[in-house]
Amino acid sequence: MSGNTGPEPTAAPARRRLSADDRRKQLVGIGLMMLRTQPIHELSIDAVAAEAGISRGLLFHYFPTKRDFYIAVMRAAGRRLLRVTKPDASLPPADQLRQMLLAFVAFVGRRRDSYISFVRGAAGGDVFVVEVYAETRAALTARVLTLLDQDAEDQPSSPVRLTVHAWLAYVEDLAIEWSGLPEAERPYTADQLVDRTLSALKALS
Repeated sequence: MSGNTGPEPTAAPARRRLSADDRRKQLVGIGLMMLRTQPIHELSIDAVAAEAGISRGLLFHYFPTKRDFYIAVMRAAGRRLLRVTKPDASLPPADQLRQMLLAFVAFVGRRRDSYISFVRGAAGGDVFVVEVYAETRAALTARVLTLLDQDAEDQPSSPVRLTVHAWLAYVEDLAIEWSGLPEAERPYTADQLVDRTLSALKALS
């Protein structure tokens, strides 16, 4: 008498082997995800490798040192900020600037703790954080200068570039402090905050 053996068990799908570039992107993506809740210096290489399903040693095949990995994550965070705050080019320049600022305030509000660690890391003189922070701030400055119909390739020592660069520091600090308050205690809305920053820029110009 033949027994009922039932359906054959389905074989688990073979795991796709990632290319070197895809693996780097995966690891940086995991780092970005973890950066939402902890400063860059507290990211655990072991935890990142475990999340990716690889060994710690293999992670260092793609990033020779911990510093290389941290730089890659921070540069990706900077690119994300620039991407998220990129305005709609079909809008008039003034509307683009306002849209950019509203997106920046929202970004800081969503990722306040990790953004503060980014700023404080730069202020503390950590070389790789300073480098990435400076690159990001320079890109934001160039964007604002373009929207103001100023030469984005002007010399670093030009008065208008120095003014915009310093003004962005004011916008950043205001967004950090404002987003840290309970919503009921905020003295103005996000739109009103942006109005204040634009008024400050006009006064400085």
